[in-house]
Amino acid sequence: MSTVVKDILVRKSLIVNAPVEHVFEIFTRHHDAWWPRAHHIGERADFTAILEPRVGGRWFERGDDGSECNWGRVLAWEPPHRLVVSWDISADWKYDPTLATEVEVRFIAESDERTRVELEHRKLERYADKAEMMRAIFDSPEAWIRTLQAMAKVAEEKPR
Repeated sequence: MSTVVKDILVRKSLIVNAPVEHVFEIFTRHHDAWWPRAHHIGERADFTAILEPRVGGRWFERGDDGSECNWGRVLAWEPPHRLVVSWDISADWKYDPTLATEVEVRFIAESDERTRVELEHRKLERYADKAEMMRAIFDSPEAWIRTLQAMAKVAEEKPR
């Protein structure tokens, strides 16, 4: 008898009042300008959030003392419309390169000055018995939607 594994994921979406190219640029190349300071797993509370802009690039934090803590890696880089990164952070909030959940972010131009950002965090079933707990965390108002709102605020305020 085989066990069917249910796909567990979280989807979030919001509108940003800025052009798609600008929103992609803020999300990727200006990652540290908006990444919430409470969302880190490294030892240092003062850190820089870095997303290397290429397939295979690292997604990580660099502490103010130069220490580094990986979060994942870039799996797809399709400016200005799509980005996929691995989320290699365990339920214990430690880096685990064997976990490899995925975060896909799509940037959809609704007009010249309006972009819909769609985020899907998938493969959460890889958390096994903690999958539903992690889904609830990522789906909470303090997680992905607040993170996207922080990015949107910077994208709407930063000069184009």
